[in-house]
Amino acid sequence: MNFFDAVILGIVQGLTEFLPISSSAHIQIVQQLMGLGSIPKPQLTAFIATIQLGTEAAVLIYFWKDILRIFKAFFSSIFGGKKSADSKMGWLIIIGTLPVVVIGLVFKDLIENQLRNLWVISATLITFGVLLAIADRLGKRQRGIESLTTKHGILFGLGQALAVIPGVSRSGGTISVGLALGYSRQAAARYSFLLAIPAVLASGLYEFAKSYKDLAPSDLAATGVATVVSFAVGFSVIVVLLRYLNRGSFMPFVAWRIILGLAVLGGLVSGQLVA
Repeated sequence: MNFFDAVILGIVQGLTEFLPISSSAHIQIVQQLMGLGSIPKPQLTAFIATIQLGTEAAVLIYFWKDILRIFKAFFSSIFGGKKSADSKMGWLIIIGTLPVVVIGLVFKDLIENQLRNLWVISATLITFGVLLAIADRLGKRQRGIESLTTKHGILFGLGQALAVIPGVSRSGGTISVGLALGYSRQAAARYSFLLAIPAVLASGLYEFAKSYKDLAPSDLAATGVATVVSFAVGFSVIVVLLRYLNRGSFMPFVAWRIILGLAVLGGLVSGQLVA
């Protein structure tokens, strides 16, 4: 992988990780359009795992005050300290993470092989785009993040677990559930970002540790630059998205999902894309 390819993929990862449009779908589509299919899978896996850590670093830095406060309150409550909204949030993040861990482990082979094709991606982009539109349009948007309950935490977690299917989108799944449950757009997005931290960090570090040795020395510099790019772009997306959601809807992302899904479907039917 050359320097230019790495930077482009870093930009795509940063732009799409936090928007409800599926970063995995966009990375796979862009890989094919850029003719990167000849890159060995272990090398590509190591590269993607590394740049995912870049975008997750953006979440950690943006929410570092919230994370530190939740972390302190959570461990304080374990050792007899006063229970608070922050300690409750810590438990809810753990509870909400369990579904994706279980599903990811049970269906690991299916996820990494059979489901990673553009027919699946085109279908999930369109289907879950429509579901996001329905949730955004019909959701009451009256609940704040402080209204989270254990039941809702599990449901959010199930929404996140759907993202093991390429094209669904981690944030798209959790935000759709949140909107359907009556949470505001910003509250659903904020909890979605916090909920993703354990799962993304764990999977990213695991994949990186397992496959980083497959990166040739010549690729390390390009991978490092792409990671920095994905971090910078991802951080900017978080800032802009949370501000936008104070007044804006998710309909532009719905439109993009459907247009892209139809374009991929057309490319597959015409033979311009390979599943």
